[in-house]
Amino acid sequence: MERIKTYKEFYPYYLTEHENLTCRKLHFVGTFLVFSILLFALVTATYRVLWVLPFIGYGFAWMGHFFYEKNKPATFKYPLWSLYSDFKMFFGILKGGIRFDKK
Repeated sequence: MERIKTYKEFYPYYLTEHENLTCRKLHFVGTFLVFSILLFALVTATYRVLWVLPFIGYGFAWMGHFFYEKNKPATFKYPLWSLYSDFKMFFGILKGGIRFDKK
């Protein structure tokens, strides 16, 4: 596949890589936990817990890709766009614009 050059082209590709609902749910849970741990660290000034954020976020997401979606995470090739897209998909699910319950 040719390298994607713009984020406008990337995001639709990103969504096609997250069509499996279990994969999407694992992304959602991982991102929710990342925000929860970040909020906890900021409110309690317990910054030593922040080291777990990448393991939580990527752990849930990659489990979804490797075991359910059966594809390679886009973060390996497009790390910043993938991270941003994960947050965009998370808030899209919360707003109801991205389906969480069925295709």
